[in-house]
Amino acid sequence: MRPLRVVTLLAVLAVGCDASEKVRTATGIRPTYDKTTGRLTELSLDSNHNGRADTWTDMDGARPLQTRLDTNEDGKVDRWEYYDTAGRLLKVGVSQKDDGKADAWAFADQAGALERMEISAVSDEKKLTRWEHYAAGAVATAEEDTNADGAVDKWETYRSGALATAAFDEDADGRPDRRLSYQDATLVTIETLPDASGRYTKRVDIR
Repeated sequence: MRPLRVVTLLAVLAVGCDASEKVRTATGIRPTYDKTTGRLTELSLDSNHNGRADTWTDMDGARPLQTRLDTNEDGKVDRWEYYDTAGRLLKVGVSQKDDGKADAWAFADQAGALERMEISAVSDEKKLTRWEHYAAGAVATAEEDTNADGAVDKWETYRSGALATAAFDEDADGRPDRRLSYQDATLVTIETLPDASGRYTKRVDIR
């Protein structure tokens, strides 16, 4: 499914030549064409008609490649939309730090609902440090590489969007050694000393 902004941008291109300039002025949309080939290369949009473009879509003719948005108009891009070869939305990047760099990427399932998030503490999608998995619009599980060494060392589960358990690999063997359990955001148990099967043999109840 194409985002509404891209559909709106593409619709302007279908307007007849005589009326196109009036429509572009009214909608805040401006196309850019390759001077040699005449092929469309970019569409810019001033979504709130304040005289400043806040959305830019790189185009290959009528096919969108990537959209960049400055949603709060602070001069820095804070949202990126990526498309496949058919122009369908693949993923959405956001800048959680609002520093002009994408540091989290959202992926939707076939129904368009949020399915997972990939997050990078260093704002590099090739160096991910956290993975979140969603169900019914809420985070269900997550894995994290807390020390950025390339290996997951923290596992979380959620109940109705609230943290239920957090397990930690404290000896870097790829297996959890300690698990914390929560009830209504309150720590209730600490489990340690897992056996060979991964079952914790020591439990402390927090009262």
